[in-house]
Amino acid sequence: MKHAQIDNTETVPIELPYRTCVGIMLLNKEGRVWTGRRLPKWAGDSSAYIWQMPQGGIAKDEPPVEAAIRELREETGITSADVVDEIHQWLTYDLPEPLLGVALKGKYRGQRQRWFAMRFWGDDSEIDIQPRSGKAEFDRWAWRDISELADLIVDFKRPVYQSVVERFAYLAQT
Repeated sequence: MKHAQIDNTETVPIELPYRTCVGIMLLNKEGRVWTGRRLPKWAGDSSAYIWQMPQGGIAKDEPPVEAAIRELREETGITSADVVDEIHQWLTYDLPEPLLGVALKGKYRGQRQRWFAMRFWGDDSEIDIQPRSGKAEFDRWAWRDISELADLIVDFKRPVYQSVVERFAYLAQT
């Protein structure tokens, strides 16, 4: 929770909202999951790169499923994928205290996310992490076993990833 100083002696918490987002678990034909290495290096540890699944904000009045399809296309170039499942409830995470006011442009306490599973039926040559407009989210990508995902993400996002892995694990069976 972010705090404000009052009269140089007392701090009071400032309530920040959650950023409303989507997350995408993209599985290939072999049941492996797409991950990207985030740019830039993680602010909490300049030596650490963070691997994660695609995710991004939902525009005003945009249905979450449409946001997921858009974010997947923007971050990976992928259009050859179908939504095969979703987690209907919102999953949330809070930023750790040192990142409040820094991460997420300093405007949010964390994120509330709707997660979608998508099946990629295209060819890896379709994947393009260098966007035509805007900035790149990732500098590398890899297909991973679903069991690796929770260990790749930063600690404070791990419970969300564990929930997503548990819910969509059946899709990784080939």
